[in-house]
Amino acid sequence: MAELKPYRGDYYLWLYLPSTAAGALFTTLFVLSTAFVAWRMIRSRAWFCIVFIIGGLLQVVGYAARSVARNKTDQLMPYVIQSTFILVSPALFAASVYMVLGRIIRSLNAESLSIIPTKWLTKIFVTGDVISFVVQASGAGIMASSGSMSTGENIILGGLFVQIIVFGIFVITSALFHSRYNSTQAAHITYADSDQQWRKIMHMLYAVSGLIMVRSTFRVVEYIMGHDSYLLANEWPLYVFDAVLMFFVVVLFGWRFPGYLANSKTKITPDAESSPSEQYMMDMREAR
Repeated sequence: MAELKPYRGDYYLWLYLPSTAAGALFTTLFVLSTAFVAWRMIRSRAWFCIVFIIGGLLQVVGYAARSVARNKTDQLMPYVIQSTFILVSPALFAASVYMVLGRIIRSLNAESLSIIPTKWLTKIFVTGDVISFVVQASGAGIMASSGSMSTGENIILGGLFVQIIVFGIFVITSALFHSRYNSTQAAHITYADSDQQWRKIMHMLYAVSGLIMVRSTFRVVEYIMGHDSYLLANEWPLYVFDAVLMFFVVVLFGWRFPGYLANSKTKITPDAESSPSEQYMMDMREAR
């Protein structure tokens, strides 16, 4: 029978016995959902989504480590793998979301409608995401390997706050662009079904962003409450507020996969003589 064992002396890595069944279930779910996204990526040659696939693979490895950790609660490696990989993988999902928005804007030939220049948009958000990724990974490593819980938790919190701030700015940028583009009333387009395509992708980005934001907020609360808090001392919150949400992120991304954006030359333009961005600028001048 499995029992909770200390890692060193009276220091415990785990505050509960991790569930083998739950870990195996989400390992399977992430394998299937990530494979689906990978299949759609290969089919459409949308190689810019490879970062998302890597995030899904980190989830697979993380939950696989949890599934075998029940009888290894005194071993460092399973704990470090599951703690770090599950923590940082949403940052890779977020990076993919940022890249998709930039490609949508360029495909609509509406660069001037973005409050952040498109040549900088992806770079700025992905850079912020990389910083969040590195900080969280460093904090997880310190917390797990050195046993310095307080220091590790504070570093992770810093990375999570960076992620939330960057995500908040991204959502504002997306919403403002969406509103500006809609205000041009460019309803007639020449590319068949593309109008509905990009709008569906935008709705997917909003949904995915909301799920990642809720998950990141949960993680912030979790680490603010401390290592011996209820959220970290019980397993079910991780699955409800992290695993389930990230699984739906992968499913939604695969369902509304942005494969049509793989061709960077694809442009969606209205039938009118002016592009949406040009029309918007003329409307703004007239309004003044």
